[in-house]
Amino acid sequence: MAIVAIVAVCAVLLVLAFLAPRLSRHPQQGTQRALGIGSRTGRSAPGPLGRLLSKPFRSSSRAVGRSGEAGRRARRRSPF
Repeated sequence: MAIVAIVAVCAVLLVLAFLAPRLSRHPQQGTQRALGIGSRTGRSAPGPLGRLLSKPFRSSSRAVGRSGEAGRRARRRSPF
């Protein structure tokens, strides 16, 4: 369920970044901030369990950032 939600957020950010590059930065930063809170919370667990719990949030935050940047990059390269 969480994977589907992250994929949907990435798709929305990709389209938003292509259509409105400046307006896409705030939703991207908000999403990454929320995922960062989850990562920091998971990291507070002791030992290897902390790394295991924070990893999904870190990789999701990285995916959100990449999809937003990909939309803005595609917009820059488009002929219009």
